Amino acid sequence: MKQIRRRAFSAALAFTALASATLGASLAHAAGKTYALVQINQQALFFNQINEGAQKAADASGDKLVIFNANNEAAAQNSAIENYIQQKVDGLIVVAIDVNGIMPAVKQASDAGIPVVAIDAILPDGPQKSQIGVDNGKAGADMGAYFLDYVKKNMGGKAKVGIVGALNSYIQNVRQKGFEDAIKGDGIETSGVVDGQNIQDNALAAAENLITGNPDMTAIYATGEPALLGAIAAVQSQGKQDSIKVFGWDLTAQAISGLDDGYVVAVVQQDPAGEGKAAVEALAKLTAGQSVEKSISVPITIVTKENVEPYRAVFK
Repeated sequence: MKQIRRRAFSAALAFTALASATLGASLAHAAGKTYALVQINQQALFFNQINEGAQKAADASGDKLVIFNANNEAAAQNSAIENYIQQKVDGLIVVAIDVNGIMPAVKQASDAGIPVVAIDAILPDGPQKSQIGVDNGKAGADMGAYFLDYVKKNMGGKAKVGIVGALNSYIQNVRQKGFEDAIKGDGIETSGVVDGQNIQDNALAAAENLITGNPDMTAIYATGEPALLGAIAAVQSQGKQDSIKVFGWDLTAQAISGLDDGYVVAVVQQDPAGEGKAAVEALAKLTAGQSVEKSISVPITIVTKENVEPYRAVFK
């Protein structure tokens, strides 16, 4: 009888310990924060790498991350933010399509006590707590300087360059202007800007039109990943690998292949995963009552055939 009681007592202790552990785990999970990342699209590798960096940071801190894909629709981003405010998320990360149009929703979130941080696209002055990304104007100018040096050393000091941009993207317009301002001078002729609308298929069609309309064009500058992919595909489809040199933004497997073949010369590579990580870490500090820097800069690298090797494994 005593043995049976001892067994029952031991079972009760074990159940109590299990229940306590389960409750503790439940409370630990409940204590975690919920952050929402409002994204532009999930087509571009760049945006997916932001998502991955943010997700890893949230997992590491025991927090939850939800990701909204706006599929290139600015209005959808505003609606998503309004929905997340109703759901009372703890923090918001925005990669804006329309930097001005998103501001009323950002203000609404701030008024509801929800901190907002922005990645990549630079928002105008407002209640957002931090801007995370690169100095896109300077990076565009840095690529312009690299382009001029390349033209001087490899193209006899003369080039006719066309631009594949995304006129619906504030940030890519900044990159475009930085490049254009930097290349002004003797020997450089421009053949205009075509709008890829930040969509690869559109960028391909626009780049093909640019090439067809300017048979003497010798270079292309692409302001983002879809634009660069479109430009690369257009150069290939038009058989212009020997006569057009490509400069652009954001590595992909196709860009690396172009670097190996020699017609892609240089690509501005950001650290999108690092930007996503920094955004989640900033929200963690803000929700803990700490402050963060108003601008968190993540450096870029101009990748060429000479320094591409470390990136190969990432873009297989």
